[in-house]
Amino acid sequence: MSTAPREAMFLFLPTQEVMMKRSEINILIENAIAFFQERKFYLPPFAYYTCEDWLKRQDDVREVFDLGLGWDITDFGSNDFSKIGLLLFTIRNGKLGSAVYPKSYAEKIMLVQEEQVTPMHFHWNKMEDIINRGGGNLVIELYNATQDDKLANTDIVVAIDGFRTKVKADGKVILKPGESICLTPRLYHRFYGEKGKGAVMVGEVSMVNDDANDNCFYEPVGRFPAIVEDVPAKYLLCNEYAKHL
Repeated sequence: MSTAPREAMFLFLPTQEVMMKRSEINILIENAIAFFQERKFYLPPFAYYTCEDWLKRQDDVREVFDLGLGWDITDFGSNDFSKIGLLLFTIRNGKLGSAVYPKSYAEKIMLVQEEQVTPMHFHWNKMEDIINRGGGNLVIELYNATQDDKLANTDIVVAIDGFRTKVKADGKVILKPGESICLTPRLYHRFYGEKGKGAVMVGEVSMVNDDANDNCFYEPVGRFPAIVEDVPAKYLLCNEYAKHL
């Protein structure tokens, strides 16, 4: 089977089934900022921009808008963010084949709560290092992919901080603060914070990130939730720039 990039396997669920309140999103981002600062991880200035700030800088922030940098919150269509969801901030990124945005790498910082699951998925092309940058422990479940993109019953060989490590199919790797794992293309992974250890600050250093074309989820998921605007937006999400500006 060809390993060429394919359309991402997302199922965008009906709007009425996938909603989050703006007040909830504001609180989640405020809590994330505090969590990162407590662990001495500082975000770029645009992480704190209001709608008014963005409007003043529209002419010189095209890279942020075009590459989807900034805040990103998803419940993967679960309608239960605390159980199945992820909060992240994309710090830098590029675009494959672009002369305008030629970076070949990307970086994210994520906040993963205890037992909050990011569903099983792999990337067609992206190689990434997932790093526990502080807090609790990060549990990662792994599978090789079969030629038809199912879960293979074969051992996985991964590099953990540069050390070659063999893991059984459906095996778990637990990353403690400071530890990292290299995830290669077509390696299924699912992760969450270990119960009883607290929330985790998770870093990602990778090749270019392309959520539109490079993600394959084992089961269909949603992506961006519809938002109930019960209060004004304090921060914009990366998919909202065009809508609000």
